[in-house]
Amino acid sequence: MTGPIVLTADRWIDADKGEVRSAAVILVENGLITAIDPPATPRDATRVDLGDMTLLPGLMDMEINLLIGGPDTPSGLPKPMHGVQDDPVYRTLRATANARTTLLAGFTTVRNLGLMVKTGGYLLDVDLGRAIDEGYAEGPRIVAAGHAITPTGGHLDPTMFQKLAPGIMPLSVEEGIANGVPEVRKAVRYQIKHGAGVIKISASGGVMSHGTAAGAQQYSDDELAAIVDEAHRAGIRVAAHAHGDAGIRACVRAGVDCIEHGSLATDDTLKMMVDHGTFLVPTSYLSEGLDVSNAPPALRRKAEALFPRARATLGKAIAAGVKIACGTDAPAIPHGHNAKELWALVDRGMTPMQAIQAATVVSADLLGVDDRGRLAEGLLADIIAVPGDPAGDITLLQDVRFVMKDGLVHKTPAPTA
Repeated sequence: MTGPIVLTADRWIDADKGEVRSAAVILVENGLITAIDPPATPRDATRVDLGDMTLLPGLMDMEINLLIGGPDTPSGLPKPMHGVQDDPVYRTLRATANARTTLLAGFTTVRNLGLMVKTGGYLLDVDLGRAIDEGYAEGPRIVAAGHAITPTGGHLDPTMFQKLAPGIMPLSVEEGIANGVPEVRKAVRYQIKHGAGVIKISASGGVMSHGTAAGAQQYSDDELAAIVDEAHRAGIRVAAHAHGDAGIRACVRAGVDCIEHGSLATDDTLKMMVDHGTFLVPTSYLSEGLDVSNAPPALRRKAEALFPRARATLGKAIAAGVKIACGTDAPAIPHGHNAKELWALVDRGMTPMQAIQAATVVSADLLGVDDRGRLAEGLLADIIAVPGDPAGDITLLQDVRFVMKDGLVHKTPAPTA
């Protein structure tokens, strides 16, 4: 469609105020929302009447990895040897399919949080985002982390996922393996030099990696402080994978902007996050959606012990007033199933409207952007539509019928017979 577009529907969501409004008339021109409920619309506008649907801002996923997973991994877990079998070209081509799947699920902006594989130093997610921005592929806007930064043997060291023998897959500082203050500074500078828009670090152990206790702090306080200092001086925010309470507290003290998972945070630590304004991206649907049936027994035991505690922690974080943004950790759940995270947020204690805000205005706040995340005049025309009223039934967001990004329509409702 070219020229002005008028979208109409029975309802629209004012994410700032947390209200459902009726009815919706939105004028889109040159990729922007130019009016909400205008008194008149251009005669030459293309009109899209969506009927008994609700218009929402495009949703956002604050933890995703488009470069792994896909149709060949329906369980959600990547192929066991993907780190050594999949070269960068194949990985990037596969990512274009994952990006389109994510966009058509209604997610128009994502943070791609860290690729820890052998790439020769290339930041594949940065290039994928550039290809999407330039129109060569369909997908969401990507705030890319490049390579996650991790200590040797840390959770995001890919050799810990696959139990590789020494020498099989050597990795450089440029690829994210960094130990000590000088190396972590160099690693951050390298990611930023080549286009990273966020820095992802491994601050504690994880569930799906061998040899790392999920709660153990991995980077020292001095290393964390150096990472944050380098990133913040460049105007770049830092996201930390952290399950354990000690690692979370160390990250908050260091000024890390966002905790990913936060599974074992104590009540005192949650209060500390509130006091410091630290965001939480809980990736909570993992506890239902991650199929660990084929994982090694030691990893299954970690998941069985951690996931119930993580669900309880999220409920406490919601009650405490921690700033919570939506993130899925896809492909730990399959790409395209992103909206199930919103169901999990509601299951743990949010209202449906709070969950919608977590994927819109709160995620925009986490990114530090004011051009998206809400339906308002002058903002990017990232607009989706779902049947019925998702403020009453959050699962309706799993049935996105219409997707517009930058004023371009990528998905329309199937014609009725």
